[in-house]
Amino acid sequence: MLSWEPGVFYLDPFKALKVDAHVYRIMYRTTDRTGRAIAVTGTVLNPRKSQYGERPIVAFAPGTQGLADKCAPSRQLAEGTEYEALPVKKLLDEGYAVVVTDYQGSGTPGIHTYMDREAQGRAVLDSVRAAQRLDAVGLPDAGPVGLYGYSQGGGATASAAELAPAYAPELKIKGAVVGAPPADMNKVADSMDGSAYGAFFNYALSGLAASYGIDTDPYLTAHGKRVTSDLRDNLCTTQALAKYPFLNSRFLTVDGRPLTERLRRAPWDRIVADQRLGKRKPAVPVLLSHSALDDVVPQQVGKNLAADWCNRGATVKFVGNFIPGHIAATEATSTEGLPWLADRFANRTAPSTC
Repeated sequence: MLSWEPGVFYLDPFKALKVDAHVYRIMYRTTDRTGRAIAVTGTVLNPRKSQYGERPIVAFAPGTQGLADKCAPSRQLAEGTEYEALPVKKLLDEGYAVVVTDYQGSGTPGIHTYMDREAQGRAVLDSVRAAQRLDAVGLPDAGPVGLYGYSQGGGATASAAELAPAYAPELKIKGAVVGAPPADMNKVADSMDGSAYGAFFNYALSGLAASYGIDTDPYLTAHGKRVTSDLRDNLCTTQALAKYPFLNSRFLTVDGRPLTERLRRAPWDRIVADQRLGKRKPAVPVLLSHSALDDVVPQQVGKNLAADWCNRGATVKFVGNFIPGHIAATEATSTEGLPWLADRFANRTAPSTC
């Protein structure tokens, strides 16, 4: 824990609905992809009432917020503009403390390293360590922990579950709820580029380029540079999707070819391979929720991740649904994930579909 200050959590931008919880904005130490120490911000939320003596902490990994500093979840929770506010509140209503990371470069210096598997997973795990060390909130130093995330957050949660045995072995993680994880960037990029969520592909290119020290300017036309800069510096998710619907990378490139083709050539092929989830076994039970009608991350990507984990001996319950659209299906993950998490904190045997 580097610093903290009192915070607030509103459900609406008019700030009429204030959540009744102790809220703290924090800055804490984590490490980037290379192992370099960096400072990251986040939010710790503690319900005023809970049925738990040793209160569990749930690390909530946010979904795609945008790359601009103003999009950091800690800022949006305080402004009442966080689109994942309801899932966070539901966890508080269950009596859990919640810690929400902003990830590397979101609200702190540098570009948000969007879709960097290791940086995101480490930020999630270190957010729990920071919450445990926040004296003002009084959470147990070695209490039960849950991991939860959807979309980008699903990938970050999956990464945290995979990294935990080596990176944070002291954490008593009881289980991980993983929703619609972008586990295979090649398949997700092909699905996204030119779609209604094309801006997300541009986010990923900027985030991974920042993490691996690659200059993308030589790939882009003047128009492509302006769009990329606008997405990186000015627009949060809903604004980006409204301003750049069906963004196709081939209209941004010097050679007129989609950037998805570059992902299959050096150095991007190695970078994309580095982000692949499923190569490591989570040591904790996982619930993986994914809609068959997901229009951003194909359900087969989630099924493949579940199968990879099963083949490595993990305990995985895969739950499919038919809720139309990536965004709407967040509700299914919450509905399925809350009772599953409660069972893990009650030390009941985890179900498996392996």
